[in-house]
Amino acid sequence: MAAENNNPYKKSKEVSAMIKQGFISDHFLHHQSRSQISVARVSLSPSRSLSPPPSFSSDSPTATRLTRQSPTLLDMMSEEQTRESKQSVEARHKLQERVSKVLETAPFRNPGNWGGFGDVKLTIAGRDGFKVSMDVHRRVLADRSRFFAEKLRRNDGAAVSHSVEICDCDDVEVYVETLVLMYCDDLLRRLIGEQVSKVLGLLKVSAAIMFDAGIVACLEYLEAVPWSEEEEGKVISHLIYLQLHDSAAEVLKRVSAPPSMSSRADDIFLKLLTGVLEAKDDKSRREMKTLISRLLREDASSCNNYGNRLDVSKDTLYHLCHGCLSSLVLCLSEATCVDESRKDRGVLMGEIAREADNIQWIVDILIHKKMGDEFVKLWADQKELAILHSKIPTMYRHEISRITAQLCVAIGRGHILVPKDIRYSLLDTWLEALYEDFGWMKRASRSVDKKLVEDGLSQTILTLPLPQQQAILLNWFHRFLNKGDDCPNIQRAFEVWWRRAFIRQYMAESQLQITVSDYPN
Repeated sequence: MAAENNNPYKKSKEVSAMIKQGFISDHFLHHQSRSQISVARVSLSPSRSLSPPPSFSSDSPTATRLTRQSPTLLDMMSEEQTRESKQSVEARHKLQERVSKVLETAPFRNPGNWGGFGDVKLTIAGRDGFKVSMDVHRRVLADRSRFFAEKLRRNDGAAVSHSVEICDCDDVEVYVETLVLMYCDDLLRRLIGEQVSKVLGLLKVSAAIMFDAGIVACLEYLEAVPWSEEEEGKVISHLIYLQLHDSAAEVLKRVSAPPSMSSRADDIFLKLLTGVLEAKDDKSRREMKTLISRLLREDASSCNNYGNRLDVSKDTLYHLCHGCLSSLVLCLSEATCVDESRKDRGVLMGEIAREADNIQWIVDILIHKKMGDEFVKLWADQKELAILHSKIPTMYRHEISRITAQLCVAIGRGHILVPKDIRYSLLDTWLEALYEDFGWMKRASRSVDKKLVEDGLSQTILTLPLPQQQAILLNWFHRFLNKGDDCPNIQRAFEVWWRRAFIRQYMAESQLQITVSDYPN
C-alpha cells in the first residue's frame, strides 16, 4: 500500500484530473505550494524547533521514508506536461515519416514527365503548426481543380511563379495524398487497397478544392467496396455533410429504402415469419427464430438518424397467431382419434409441440412490443382447445401449458394489462391444465424457470378479487398436498391471501371507527 500511495505517476494523473475538472483551483495550487515550501523551511530551522527532533538511525525505516519526499503538485504537473509533450513529439515524428514516404514517390518530384520543375510553391499547414512545402505544376493544378484554376489565374504567356499556402488543414497527410492523386491518370486504380476512412478524407479534400475527378473516383470506390457497420455510419454522415446530392446517390443506394418499401414492409415481414414457422430443418428454424427476435427487439431510438423505422404490424402478428391456433386445434383433434399403436402418432405429437412452440415465439414478440393484451383474451377463449388438451397424454401436450405460464409471467410482471374478468377467464380455462403439466414442463425443458413461473402465477392470482383468490388458492392447497413438487408451489400467494382475508381485514374493521355527535347551536 505504501508503494502504491507514493507512486508519483498515479498521483500526477489524479491531481491533473482534479485541476482540469475544477476541483483544485490555481489559487489553491499556488497557496499549497507556498505552504509546503514554508513548512520545509521551518523544519530545517533549529531556532523554530519547539522540541528536540527525534533521532533516527540511518537504518531506520522512518528515516528512509523521510529521505524520499513526495513530489509537490507543481512537480507532478510538470511531469505530466513533459509526458504529453513527448507523446506530441512522437506523433509529429510519425506524421513526418508518413508524409515523407508519400512525397518520395510523388509524380511531381520527377520533372522529366512534366516539362520541368514545378512553378508553384504550395505550402500546406496544419492546425498544429506542421507544414509541408512542395513544388508543383500550375498546369496540373489548374486543369484538375476549379479552386486552383481560380487562384492561379493569369494572362497567357506571362512567366509568373506562384506561392500558395493552405492553412488550418485538418489532416496535412490527406492533402498531400490528394495532390498526388491529381497527377494520376487512373485514379480509381490508385485507390485500390486503401481504407474507407482514408478515402473519405480524400473525398472531403477533393470536394474542398473542387477536384471533380477525385470526387468521382472516391465515390466509385465507396460504391464498390464493402463497409463495416462503423464505416457505414461514417460514409453516410460524410456524404450528407458534403451535400454531393446526385453524385452520391449511387453510393447510398445500398442503404436507401425505395418509396415502395413502406407499403411492402408488412408483406416482407409476413413472409419471413411464415418461413420460420413452416421451416423443415429444426436447427435452422431455431437459429432464424433467435435472429429475427433479436432484430425485432432492437431499440427504435438507434435508428432515429435514418428516418422512420419500419416494423412488423400488430395485424400481421395476430394473423400468424390465428393460423397457429387453427393448426394446433387440428393436430389435437387428429391426435384424439389416432390409435396409440400407430407409428405416425409420434410424428403427430411432434407437430403439436412444434405448433405450441410457434405460438410461444409469436407471443414473446407480442409481449415485447406491448401488444399481448388481445392474445390473453384469445387464449382464454380457447375452450375447445382446452378440452382436446385434456385428452392427450401429458408427455405430448406440456408445451401447450407453457403458453399459459408465459402469459402469467407477463401479467405478473405488469407487461400485459388486461381487465380482471379476462385474467380470471384465463385461469378458469387453463389453470387445471397447467397444474397437470407442470411436472413434465420442469423435467422436459431446461428453459423453463420453475420459480419464474410460480412467481408469475402467484402475482396473477393476487390481482383478482378476494373471493376468486380464495377459490383458486383453496383448490391449489388440496392439490399441492397430494401432488407435491409436480404442482406449482405458490405458497407466497397463499400467505398474502391469508393476511388479506383474515388479518388485515380484521385489523381494518377493528380500527375503523366512525363517531357522529350532535352539538347544540
